Amino acid sequence: MKLSYKLFLFLFIVVKIAFAQHNQLSPNAEISVLTVGPGTSLNDAFGHSAFRIKDIDNKIDITYGYGEYDFDAPNFYLKFAQGKLNYLISKTNFNRFYQIYQYYNRTIKEQVLNLSQVEKQKLYDYLITNYKPENRRYLYEFFYNNCATKIKDVINIASNNTVKFNKPNDFEDATFRTLIQNNLNRNSWGSFGIDLALGSVIDRKATPEDHMFLPKNIYKFFENATIGNTIEPLVKKSHVIYSKKKTTTPSEFLTSPLFILGLIALFILYITYKDYKNERLTKWLDITLFSLTGIIGLVILLLWFATDHTGTHQNYNLLWAFVLNLFFVGQFFKKKVGTWFIKYIKLLIILLCLLTLHWIIGVQVFAIGLIPLLIALFARYIFLVTYFNKQ
Repeated sequence: MKLSYKLFLFLFIVVKIAFAQHNQLSPNAEISVLTVGPGTSLNDAFGHSAFRIKDIDNKIDITYGYGEYDFDAPNFYLKFAQGKLNYLISKTNFNRFYQIYQYYNRTIKEQVLNLSQVEKQKLYDYLITNYKPENRRYLYEFFYNNCATKIKDVINIASNNTVKFNKPNDFEDATFRTLIQNNLNRNSWGSFGIDLALGSVIDRKATPEDHMFLPKNIYKFFENATIGNTIEPLVKKSHVIYSKKKTTTPSEFLTSPLFILGLIALFILYITYKDYKNERLTKWLDITLFSLTGIIGLVILLLWFATDHTGTHQNYNLLWAFVLNLFFVGQFFKKKVGTWFIKYIKLLIILLCLLTLHWIIGVQVFAIGLIPLLIALFARYIFLVTYFNKQ
């Protein structure tokens, strides 16, 4: 037994030493940060960040990136909606990484880092350990724990927090919402959905470090970063590996939120005008409006209180998408409504006024596509109060 134990121990040590040597970077190794430009869909509109480990002597050229979906996770869509979904660190051969983003015509920039041999090895060892099956998963958070912030965190670990991230020359203070929307067309459904789902918490000013939740800002801050109290730059050299080819995109105005909701608003205003002239009530319109605004309000309420998403809190879209509307749809089936229901509609008018005030003073910024709909709702509620008061 003793001989077998010693033999096992000897083999274990030999394997461990061999494995350690296999992962030992040569003095010629380079570690760089790759910044990928935005894509065409909402989920890749903010770009991507990754590490590249290049060691010609050891025939290594791989990339590590954070933010890969774990489709094997149980209850994937439910956890995604709840903000409880674990994401993965990915590992890819650089040639494949390049081919993928070249195919999708997305710019790739590289920043070779000015790290010591010890720091390079520490960073590489960290990524290897992080990629192990038991360590790959992490709880994703869009603003504070995404593919870009992970790059900053790993650099801080490898350098023992000696890197100083200085403000870029073109730095401007901005809110989280502004930083997001600067990457989007404000009159797009993606932008509309973000403004609808995310609350006033993202309308506060982001700190300079908070700006680095976006890959393009990781690039900017790394370009200006220094090591310790010296003026020695973190980035040794930077260059563009692949430059996006110019493409023409057709106008999407006819399918945009402002146009579609504008048409709906005109239809509501037209029906309201006809009802006012004919002293009648188009009940199906009010049933539809109360039902839809109530359902949207319920979803917003669930995103606020029933999920772990931090960005969905304090959402004042509830001032127009009032969830209680669901409980009062039945009033339109009655021949005559009570005075209390008229007061309720007056409350809806007041809430729309409060929403406007919140928008003006900057408590929360709302989607521009909502403007025609809010005007139509205001006019409809005014008409309802007038109509029911005459009964």
